[in-house]
Parts: sequence; C-alpha cells; structure tokens
Amino acid sequence: MIDAKIIEKINELARKKKSTGLTPAEEKERARLREIYLEQFRGQLRQQLDQIEIVDDEEPRTKH
Repeated sequence: MIDAKIIEKINELARKKKSTGLTPAEEKERARLREIYLEQFRGQLRQQLDQIEIVDDEEPRTKH
C-alpha cells in the first residue's frame, strides 16, 4: 500500500517549490520520496497483475 505520508510530503515540497523554491537538501529529499513512491506504485501494480487470471468461456468455433 502506498504510504499517504509520503504523498503528503511530496505534495508539500511541490507546493513549496512553486512558491519559494527548494533548498538542495529539500530537492534531494523530494527525489528520494518520489523514488520510494514509484517503487510502492510498481509493487502494487505487479501484485495486481500477478492476480489476474484470464478465463476464456467461449467454446472453440468450428468452420462451416
């Protein structure tokens, strides 16, 4: 599950960047948090894709 605190902090830094700018330390933190977010997102997507099961209920068609 994606951590809401990470998203909140990323958004806070994005707002600060637009208003006053970020310090180099804040830029590094923002990049680190974004990478963590992307890892969590990819993990969730992989998990969902792994759970997909394709089922074909149609009977094979015969040629006439």
